[in-house]
Amino acid sequence: MSGRKKVLAAMSGGVDSTVAAALLMQEYDVTGATMRLFTNEEIRLDNSKTCCSLEDVEDARAAAFRLGIDHYVFNFGERFRECVIDRFNRSYINGLTPNPCIDCNRYIKFDTLLRRAAETGHDFVATGHYVRRDFDDATGRYRLKKGIDESKDQSYVLYNLTQEQLRHTLFPIGGLTKAQTREIAEQYGLSNAHKAESQDICFVPDGDYARFIEEFTGTTFPKGNFIDTSGHVLGEHNGLIRYTIGQRKGLGIALGAPAYVLSKNVQDNTVTLGSNEELFHDTVTANDVNWVSVECPREPIRVMAKIRYNQKAQPGTLYPLEDGGVRVVFDAPQRAITPGQALVFYDDDILLGGGRIV
Repeated sequence: MSGRKKVLAAMSGGVDSTVAAALLMQEYDVTGATMRLFTNEEIRLDNSKTCCSLEDVEDARAAAFRLGIDHYVFNFGERFRECVIDRFNRSYINGLTPNPCIDCNRYIKFDTLLRRAAETGHDFVATGHYVRRDFDDATGRYRLKKGIDESKDQSYVLYNLTQEQLRHTLFPIGGLTKAQTREIAEQYGLSNAHKAESQDICFVPDGDYARFIEEFTGTTFPKGNFIDTSGHVLGEHNGLIRYTIGQRKGLGIALGAPAYVLSKNVQDNTVTLGSNEELFHDTVTANDVNWVSVECPREPIRVMAKIRYNQKAQPGTLYPLEDGGVRVVFDAPQRAITPGQALVFYDDDILLGGGRIV
């Protein structure tokens, strides 16, 4: 018995999670774990664009062998379908635009995998996310912070983490840049040192959400009307799930001026079009809010907030609401605030919390 604490390292087959496992070996007893979330045939998988293919499982197994650690494959397919794919489909059907990576982290990596780790005698789960974790003695809380490499920071998709989950999770590469991660992989002689990064949503690798939803649910979505903000009919759309807020391309309608999707109405099956200027608003409301690094404030606070993953955080004032939600009023109007996406707010590099835009 080594007496060292045990870590179950989530290994996707990519360079980030592999280097995370390698770095932990200096201090912990590490076991690799790869999650099987679906079969390739279920989603017509293109191996080159996703992080969960059979090829990735083999890459993870080879990396674990190279590191000299045990490696397990856990089948979480049923849980993934229930908590990620089904929620994704329902959101689109209800007129929202979800971020399934947030649900995958919430329900799979930091719930199902953490529970499996505890059941198998591991003290921690580790992932290759570009975020940092520390403990604030003043508040007695763990804090989640942006990764050092701002261009790779993944804190946006982890706003649902709880204090208990943070207590048992390690993020070994949060203090590295992507270039440094690849250099370490080379030092360990890892074959995935320069493996391309995964793209798109893993179960919709071609980006055709509408096709996936229709095939997966066996449902077709009826055509309806494009309307303007006054309710005048402008033309016919091809089904509500084919449109997102701010969309311009692929509308199939000529109005003599650029037109953008302003909103969608599930009840009357309409898509409202308007100008780019009409997409800008300074106020956003979110529910299902989780406070990570601090407790919910009782008074308004200044924050930096993001309304989508790849956006630079913008300054504004956050107002806590009586129902547990929050409202953020940005200093400057933001483009295409989209229901179903996440509103995530920060104090400098500290992730305070987040919620779902309504």
